Amino acid sequence: MSRERLPTDRPLRPATRLIHEGESRSTFGEMSEALYLTSGYAYDTMEAAEARFDGSDPGYIYSRFSNPTVSTFERRMMALEGAEAARATASGMAAVTAAMLCQVKAGDHVVAAKALFGSCRYVVEDLLPRFGVASTLVDGADLEQWRAAARPETKAFFLESPTNPTLEVYDIEAIAKIAHQAGALLVVDNVFATPVLQRPLSLGADVVVYSATKHIDGQGRTLGGVVLSSEKFVTDHLQTFLRQTGPSLSPFNAWVLAKGLETLALRVEKMQANAAAIADLLADHPKVKRLVYCGRDDHPQAALVKKQMAGGGTLVAFTLDGSKAEAFRFGNALRIAKISNNLGDAKSILTHPATTTHQRLSPEARAELGITDAMLRLSVGLEDRDDLLEDVSIALKAV
Repeated sequence: MSRERLPTDRPLRPATRLIHEGESRSTFGEMSEALYLTSGYAYDTMEAAEARFDGSDPGYIYSRFSNPTVSTFERRMMALEGAEAARATASGMAAVTAAMLCQVKAGDHVVAAKALFGSCRYVVEDLLPRFGVASTLVDGADLEQWRAAARPETKAFFLESPTNPTLEVYDIEAIAKIAHQAGALLVVDNVFATPVLQRPLSLGADVVVYSATKHIDGQGRTLGGVVLSSEKFVTDHLQTFLRQTGPSLSPFNAWVLAKGLETLALRVEKMQANAAAIADLLADHPKVKRLVYCGRDDHPQAALVKKQMAGGGTLVAFTLDGSKAEAFRFGNALRIAKISNNLGDAKSILTHPATTTHQRLSPEARAELGITDAMLRLSVGLEDRDDLLEDVSIALKAV
């Protein structure tokens, strides 16, 4: 197998690197990346095996540790994110859990934004304390709360921006500075923005996590996740944790995700244009009580969005004038958009967060985050814009 080198005489833009970065060729010279479905690797001699295991000869040992196809996906993500290192995982939650657990021990402390995906909040609020790691939840938009929550034993800050499902946007650069002043690392879940629209590492974050299941795959085919950071973080914390606990990404899923990256920029651009059109429709409709879309000037953090994001994204959050009954009528009247809890798919997807992704939160916690029974989250897909607009308009008539 030979590693292809990209031209080094000029910098290449993200859309190009998404197609070519991390390419490798076998002796057959295949155009599509090779898929190495193997669990183990053979060595020419006993001495060669020893050298692999003691680290004196770099190379593949076992696909729980690393795999050529997985490496292709990781290198492509590194190029897009501007990261020194990346490690792929079996799912997005495996990436979040590994990124947090690998760097803390009993007696440590974590600060996180309250507005988190339900499973992420479980890791911070329930799982970490079981192992003696205290946690504090704060209003992510309030910088003073981040500053006040930090302790001498604080090791990590954690947030997602834009948030799921309310699409709040947090000042990553400012929060990173607060974390570093406290001697902590900032971990950012960048799923909603995608690496096409936001690069947290360039804003000062130390670790970025993705559910590659979402926009990176983009067609609802497979699960995957990835953690991106510095070589030091991977060497000191993440590498051993992943090797010993085993949340490894399968080579086949890595191959699917690497192919998904080739069209990521095009898909996000189209989905974003569709989302903006739907947001404009919903914003002016009498049956919509509140509309939040990161690409609109009426977004609560519009200035911050323009500062740290390259676009409004693919998701729209809105609250109908009514209750759960009105939200369900709207969803049941859709004919093109599907009802599901996923996002970032080529197909438009409607989610009722209060009864699905955030149902494990108490009613009080949901209310604090602005997740009401009449609130809906729409992940906008690649369908024809006018068909989507007609679908939403018809569904509104059922409310």
